[in-house]
Amino acid sequence: MQATTMDPAEEPPSMLWGLDPIFSAFARLYVRDILQMTESTQVPGIYFYNSHPVYKVDVLGTVVYKREREDFFCYGVDDGTGVINCLCWKKYQLKEEEDPGKSGGKHSDAAKGGFDPVAELKKLREGQKNRSCLEIGELLRIRGLVKTSRQQREIMASTYYKVNDPMMALQIAWMMEVPQLYRQCYDKPLQLQLNADGDTTISSLSKATNIIKDFFKQKSVSRFRPYDVQDLLQPLISSQPQTTSADQEPVASVSACQQLRQLLKETLELLQNEGIIYRKVKSQDEVYNVTAQDTDLLIAVQDIIREDSKREKYAEKGCHVLHILSAVKQRYSLNVSKAALELVLKSLECNSDIVSTTDNHYTVF
Repeated sequence: MQATTMDPAEEPPSMLWGLDPIFSAFARLYVRDILQMTESTQVPGIYFYNSHPVYKVDVLGTVVYKREREDFFCYGVDDGTGVINCLCWKKYQLKEEEDPGKSGGKHSDAAKGGFDPVAELKKLREGQKNRSCLEIGELLRIRGLVKTSRQQREIMASTYYKVNDPMMALQIAWMMEVPQLYRQCYDKPLQLQLNADGDTTISSLSKATNIIKDFFKQKSVSRFRPYDVQDLLQPLISSQPQTTSADQEPVASVSACQQLRQLLKETLELLQNEGIIYRKVKSQDEVYNVTAQDTDLLIAVQDIIREDSKREKYAEKGCHVLHILSAVKQRYSLNVSKAALELVLKSLECNSDIVSTTDNHYTVF
């Protein structure tokens, strides 16, 4: 792979990285995304996924190749999206150590009639060895630092072990949890900025977006007009009176009103870009539909996939997302965006109404 670096103009200042909770956690990213992350120009060894700083990851996958050296194992781990090298040191787990029984006979004599700490320690070490030495085809859980060595991305393990999962329960739980983390954390860029005093704050636009999203969830809103949510953003607008002289009226009310309208406009645009909302019909009556609560849209998408999957052209792989988008625009609304459609598809798939056959192809059960 070719090592890529983050554009300095787009990279957030390093002093803000600690405000991102992902920075302090082992990010459960897909191998494909780990391999494609861009490296920081400020601090080598720090990488960015969707503006989130990442330097340690948590991966679950199948061992597809193995190399052993005196001090370490090198496993190739495949999670279904790609293969990454994992360097696993074994000096504490597998190297020959002095037999505790040779240090003296006191322990052996004391343990003849009961608990034998030497024997138990030997069992623990044997178990640790079995969990640390894997063969091709076995399942590996690994946590560690992301490194780039000789233009090759790899993981330097801090913890790794073999996972016994004969019923695939852990793998299924992992496959259900990781997409949720992407939707809730990794795919949402954290917007940070410095205020006039040099303190770090979350931007007003990010706060406004979160306020309106919480309002949708709490009230189960399916349709709304801008004035329905405008008052929710009022606390984010500074309303300190400003006067030019003692005889003049305060003019801050006009300025605050303009700020509120501008913030609302930018927030609605951002929510539309993310697919959270859309306008089914563009008219003077500015009505927005909340994608997740629009049952008519969900039914329309499901019907399109069900009907078109029966056609010979789509019988094998299912309907491509661009075909579904085109059909939705023709049969339901021209204003449905790809981002909104992807949210609908994810919702239908989580409810087991549809299934993804390959990348960007969907069909019914």
